[in-house]
Amino acid sequence: MKKFTFKPVLNWFGFTRRERRSTFLLLILILFVAGFRFIIPEHNITVEKIPVKKGDMIVTSFNEEKENGSGSYMKNNRSNPQRPLLEINTCDSASLEALPGIGPVLSARIIKFRKLLGGFVSVNQLREVYGLSEEVFNIISSRVYADSTAVRKIIINSAEYKELIRLPYFEKYEVTAILKYRELKGSIKTMDEMIDNKLIAREKTEKIRPYLEFEEK
Repeated sequence: MKKFTFKPVLNWFGFTRRERRSTFLLLILILFVAGFRFIIPEHNITVEKIPVKKGDMIVTSFNEEKENGSGSYMKNNRSNPQRPLLEINTCDSASLEALPGIGPVLSARIIKFRKLLGGFVSVNQLREVYGLSEEVFNIISSRVYADSTAVRKIIINSAEYKELIRLPYFEKYEVTAILKYRELKGSIKTMDEMIDNKLIAREKTEKIRPYLEFEEK
């Protein structure tokens, strides 16, 4: 019987001795890599979810400083329970400028409006100051208060035209009507009397009432 040999096969592929050795080593490497997964068991890596309580979270926030119309910059609005409130009827311009968003221009306008009114009855009246944005108001409203006892009132039955027209809530025709009514009737006793005789509009009543006195003290 003729002995079996691989030489004809190798000769058919035309491999050299060195190429046959390299092919054999490559075949062993492929078999080793393919069988590696069966030799070493696969490990699954899982990520455990850790519950986080709401109270454990730390959130840091800040307000971006923005330039407003007065040329000042809005400061970080962080509440401080120990910060004393600013009384807006007696404070000076420097104290107002220390508030976030209030520069020299807005400070001057607030004081000017305060003089025209005779004082602020409510902090909400700051919204009526020209150029003071709602954003700035929302920031400073919790830092100020208005002492209504400091308001300078107008004695309606003795005030002259100049004193009456000073109040921003009065129109010229309303002041003229009040003076003419006084000439005819002598005096005005109540706010309702002014409304009933159409001296002022009913919707203005709540704004004007805190600034009027009907009897001299």
